[in-house]
Amino acid sequence: MALPYELVLGWRYTRAGRATRRNGFISFISGVSMLGISLGVAALIIVLSVMNGFQKEVRDRMLSVVSHVEVYGPGGGVLPDVNRTLAEVRRNPEVIGAAPFIATQSLIARGEDMRGAIVRGIDPKLESQVTDLATATTQGTLDKLVPGQFGIVLGAELARNLGVQAGDAVTLIAPGGQVTPAGVVPRLKQMTVLGTFDSGHFEYDSGLVLLHIEDAERIFRLEGPTGVRLKLRDLNRAREVAAELSNSLSGDFLVRDWTRQNRTWFAAVQLEKRMMFIILTLIVAVAAFNLVSTLVMTVTDKRADIAILRTLGASPGSIMGIFVVQGAAVGVIGTMAGLLVGLLVAANIDVIVPALEHALNASFLPKDIYLISRMPSDPQANDIVPIALISLVLAFVATLYPSWRASRVNPAEALRYE
Repeated sequence: MALPYELVLGWRYTRAGRATRRNGFISFISGVSMLGISLGVAALIIVLSVMNGFQKEVRDRMLSVVSHVEVYGPGGGVLPDVNRTLAEVRRNPEVIGAAPFIATQSLIARGEDMRGAIVRGIDPKLESQVTDLATATTQGTLDKLVPGQFGIVLGAELARNLGVQAGDAVTLIAPGGQVTPAGVVPRLKQMTVLGTFDSGHFEYDSGLVLLHIEDAERIFRLEGPTGVRLKLRDLNRAREVAAELSNSLSGDFLVRDWTRQNRTWFAAVQLEKRMMFIILTLIVAVAAFNLVSTLVMTVTDKRADIAILRTLGASPGSIMGIFVVQGAAVGVIGTMAGLLVGLLVAANIDVIVPALEHALNASFLPKDIYLISRMPSDPQANDIVPIALISLVLAFVATLYPSWRASRVNPAEALRYE
């Protein structure tokens, strides 16, 4: 079956300008418009994929250390009945793991070096139920945390800053002081480094230490755990489960889910993603509306052809359709090329960026600033589909005015000087 002549002529005008008709090359102006759309679409896909990957990578690494939900005792103090609290939280069908913990801040000293740290007292037997720290440590390190021996596990960056390794001694300086006849003096406890953990999240690797929960009770003079940490079946339901636990737990507990930790950071990433989407969409819009100038020049060049078609019986709608096809073809090809390039780059960003860093002898992601040291990428359909649709719609809208002008060409006026 023969194709409608609007499609045939529209595609022919897209493929060839007057000077290159025999060779069948894409006209220069159409090619520039097509290239602009492709680059804009590719840039949008790459940037949003990297931002998605960055957010996912940081979230996953954070959740290897931070539990999905944390339940704290009244006023941030000790839990009145930890076994009862554990039993109550485990009744929720979304909870698949629970473990008591103690969390406080302290100082870790080694000689003249001193670092602030978050001290977390854990139960080594239950820790694997709520976090992946067991896999982030040397095999069996957490099992070496024996009550009464005052062993400690440091984040890899913290150990590196202090210059310690397994077997070395460090001094833990507890907050508050001890009243003596000589006045208030800080409470010190010498600890033995049992090993390190490397979660891949700089903030925790440089500022978190682990010790046995019973040792933490003795050092900080507590009568029990300060909270319970939970792991859920679906981490995306953390806020909902936290609200349910707040209503179901008997007592004045503080329940906090992982989305509220580093909430400002996640909000900033979402805002940046929206702004980048808007800015890069404007680039696509500029490229798409280059089609206006392309089609205006084509209409001017083809006035005689339009007049002949009109005299042969072509309707204004058919003339308009020819140039809509031309503009739409540029938009479709440009968008598809942009999708292909964008997805290829996004899928291989972990190879491309290290090659560029090696070639330029530079580091694009210092991990002490960006929390991670490699460029992640996570292309998502809910980003890619809107990008393609917006590009196609903008290209189609850009064709309307020039196509309407072509349909208004007066055959007599166009053929007067032919």
